[in-house]
Amino acid sequence: MQDARLQRAYLIRVMEERLLSLFSEGKLAGTTHTCIGQELSAVVLAESLDMERDVIFSNHRCHGHFVAWTDDVEGLIAEVMGRCTGVCQGVGGSQHLCGRRFFSNGIQGGIVPVAAGLAFAQKLGDRSGIVAVCIGDGTLGEGVIYEAFNIAAKWHLPLLVLLENNAYAQSTSQGETLAGDICMRAAAFGIRTFTGSTWEYEALGETLQHAVKYVRNESSPAFVRVDTYRLAAHSKGDDERDPAEIARYAALDPLNKMLTELGSTGEPFLSAARDRVERAVLLAAQSPLHEPPAPVVRPAGAVQRRRVELETGTQLEAINAALRTWLAQDERVVLIGEDLRAPYGGAFKVTRGLSDEFPGRVLNTPISEAAIVGIGNGLALGGRRPIVEIMFGDFLTLCFDQIANHASKFRGMYAGKVIAPLVVRTPMGGGRGYGPTHSQNLEKHFVGVPGLIVVVLHGRAHVGHLYDAVHTVDDPVLLIENKLLYRERATAPLPNGYALSETVAAFPETVLSPDEPSDLTIVAFGRMSWVAEQVAAMLREREEINAELVFPLAVSPPEFAAVRESTARTGRLLVVEEGAAGFDLASEVIAGVTVEYQGSRPLKARRVAAQAVPIPSSAELERRVLPSTHALFDACVELFDA
Repeated sequence: MQDARLQRAYLIRVMEERLLSLFSEGKLAGTTHTCIGQELSAVVLAESLDMERDVIFSNHRCHGHFVAWTDDVEGLIAEVMGRCTGVCQGVGGSQHLCGRRFFSNGIQGGIVPVAAGLAFAQKLGDRSGIVAVCIGDGTLGEGVIYEAFNIAAKWHLPLLVLLENNAYAQSTSQGETLAGDICMRAAAFGIRTFTGSTWEYEALGETLQHAVKYVRNESSPAFVRVDTYRLAAHSKGDDERDPAEIARYAALDPLNKMLTELGSTGEPFLSAARDRVERAVLLAAQSPLHEPPAPVVRPAGAVQRRRVELETGTQLEAINAALRTWLAQDERVVLIGEDLRAPYGGAFKVTRGLSDEFPGRVLNTPISEAAIVGIGNGLALGGRRPIVEIMFGDFLTLCFDQIANHASKFRGMYAGKVIAPLVVRTPMGGGRGYGPTHSQNLEKHFVGVPGLIVVVLHGRAHVGHLYDAVHTVDDPVLLIENKLLYRERATAPLPNGYALSETVAAFPETVLSPDEPSDLTIVAFGRMSWVAEQVAAMLREREEINAELVFPLAVSPPEFAAVRESTARTGRLLVVEEGAAGFDLASEVIAGVTVEYQGSRPLKARRVAAQAVPIPSSAELERRVLPSTHALFDACVELFDA
């Protein structure tokens, strides 16, 4: 055998055939998506790139790309077999691989903006490396890739998109689902396009070399459509295609042709490939399973407190100052979002003036929330410290995939090989008459996502200290701000007879304690901190009830040490939040306190939240739906009397 490309392709095929046999033997769990028939696309791409400078992103059908790029057959087989010697210690499995400047994720389309973001990081660092991202023709149904195409073209990012056109999306023929011309989709954004096929792999090699050279020299994206055919099932054995069609393409397959032509003369190499794969299987079988991390144990003893240093000015001014400090002190920081640059400065003017001071690092983006966060993910993987602003918190629904299936997953599913210090900040809340889709509090849909830190700013939060703390963590952080708190001052007078302190923690809980023994504990999130302070004054004046107030900052992962300590003394817990009632932050607080409650009296708990209806635009109707001082006051009195 003289053709190195076919040799590498054969190694990939043997490996994938062995994985399929392991499944049939009951030795593997889950699933696998083989690239049998498409191997030469991966091989030719890998040889066209520079191992020292370039990066490859792949999808659920990633084995061929990974082995062609890394030659790590042993690491991949151990990974699919769930062993600690796997490239991701068995956590990632078949679809989620990381190693040697290679990443894959099983979510269709979501990797494209991430790859574009890493290409942006390459460009910002004046590196000559490019990023290649491999997708299939079925992925063309995902809207996020067009958002990414637009940004990649507009920002001239060194991104190579390789589309493997195998004519099927799982079991559905392309003819049923795909309209128009494939290459014209990329060309519509001004992206240069190329075409080739695995049946003419030598010509494909020349085409890819031209495409790579164009992306590298012009620092602009390119799109390569590679016509190919998947000879095996989409996933293990679920293949409903016409057997005659498969046989027709099998006869055209270059590897099958090679094996026919070689006969016994190629047996030494063929045996070497099979032996290597079999040794990898045996080695993996002898390797132990990866041990998951031990649960975090809370330290025993009383909660440590410290006095609070309050910031002057409004919360909006404090956030603007914190962003300015980050940009000034850390050249890795990049701030992106819609309408951030001067003269606008963001919908709520949080970024006013920053683009003048830091040109090239405060950037306006299209209205493409999913791609914006995806770009941030790629920037984070590329060593940057991105801050993404989402104009309204309601729009987080458009980028949920990038937060829950990408940002929060990278570090864990890649076995700690990478970090993703992405910061997403966004305003939430009602009170301004913006209506059902611009007034919600949706943080409850993000709390509990493993790997994601969720922070909800309250009225006494020290924003500068918060940003200092965020700068020390390597996990993604979702910062929830509040529209009405932007204009408030943390230095506003406390309720009469109250003292202010906070727990000693990176994300402290702020505590307002009365000068007399507390009768009940009020936990308030976000803007409800101001409501709780008003109610505390009313309770003391009208009912002689002393409420201790606790304002958590980081709500996920949950700590709530001060909440537990206060409730152990009062035996009465009331939690108030602006989000809709049901499966909410209050439920988590009450559940957590109940499990660990050690008070001397039976625990009594209540919650106050918005009604579970769309937030009305009408000012009067909105007031009726959202939690009010009157509703919180009545709930506190009822709890005290219970």
